[in-house]
Amino acid sequence: MNTKPIAKSEILKELQEYQNQDYKYESGRILGSMCTQAHPFAKEVFIKFLDSNLGDAGLFQGTKHIEDEAIKTIGSFLGNPEVYGNIVTGGTEANLMAMRGARNLAINEKGIKNGEIIVPESAHFSFKKAQDMLGLKVIHAPLDKDYRTSTDFVQDNINKNTVAIVGVAGSTELGVIDPIQELSDISIDKNIHLHVDAAFGGFVIPFLKDLGYNFPDFDFTLPGVDSMTVDPHKMGLAPIPAGCILFKDNKCLDAMAVDTPYLTYKQQSTIVGTRLGASSAAIFALMKYLGREGYAKLAKECMDNTDFLAKGLKDLGYDLVMEPKLNIIGFNHPQLSTEDLADELEKRDWRVSMSKCPEAVRIIVMRHIKHENILDLLGDLKDIKNNL
Repeated sequence: MNTKPIAKSEILKELQEYQNQDYKYESGRILGSMCTQAHPFAKEVFIKFLDSNLGDAGLFQGTKHIEDEAIKTIGSFLGNPEVYGNIVTGGTEANLMAMRGARNLAINEKGIKNGEIIVPESAHFSFKKAQDMLGLKVIHAPLDKDYRTSTDFVQDNINKNTVAIVGVAGSTELGVIDPIQELSDISIDKNIHLHVDAAFGGFVIPFLKDLGYNFPDFDFTLPGVDSMTVDPHKMGLAPIPAGCILFKDNKCLDAMAVDTPYLTYKQQSTIVGTRLGASSAAIFALMKYLGREGYAKLAKECMDNTDFLAKGLKDLGYDLVMEPKLNIIGFNHPQLSTEDLADELEKRDWRVSMSKCPEAVRIIVMRHIKHENILDLLGDLKDIKNNL
């Protein structure tokens, strides 16, 4: 550390030099991110609540009320406005909380000590962290021809140690929605906790359904769904970090609560202690500001651009892994390997990612990717195709 203070102007200059090395969402060249630019109004609200700490909610009772209202609002478009939960750092923490709650409840109610969870092969890597951090054995269910989890496998692999089954609504790699209705039926029949990871789909599917898109039920409207993960900092346009964990009732929260005797709230269920209240305030304000119509408009714009990109890829002779269900596309070159195609795009200054299940170049058509960006991308893909 420097001994004497340094002028703000010098510090800001140094920070700017570092920030200049970052890719910018507004360039439209970040193609593999599920996050995007936060809405300006959300940023404005976020700054106002930077000093609020929901880890000691008795000192910030107004901000705690905001969090509670944000949870109810999110629950309202996911089938149950009377849910319980918290605004947390992201989908990883939310998934960890869901698995911790299900594990602890299974210990308390069933005496299960060597818990297992069944997750699809398409599940987010956070469930690997659950295995490591929570001592849970993870069983991976294979995917069917449509890249959805095999419910037959889930049914056949539930045993006396199973504490939870997981379905995904908007998979990280392809945006696929698992057969949540069937998983709900299994969870009721077997009395097993069902968690739905809708980190991406939670702020897309309900609003597309408002516009008449045909999606299966995936949320608390299904009686077997016990918990859900939703990420407002993805398609919800909230500033990072803003994840959300929702529980149908508060049994899981109670099962993982620990005593916090020196704080104003005497129990705490979240994984982290100190929690930024700014995230709750930002998403609360933004949901009011945009409303269902605003989020539906956003989702429609992204889907229109997705459909345009999908058609352009097919016209150029690229192979789509599947017709996109949400604003995520996986595709391959008919001759190049996935890795070589990604390298060619990187050489042209596109920031792409690759899926592994199956292997494909993966593009998430977020708000920052405009029609003109897609035209530029298709132009480069045409050049790659013609110059082999």
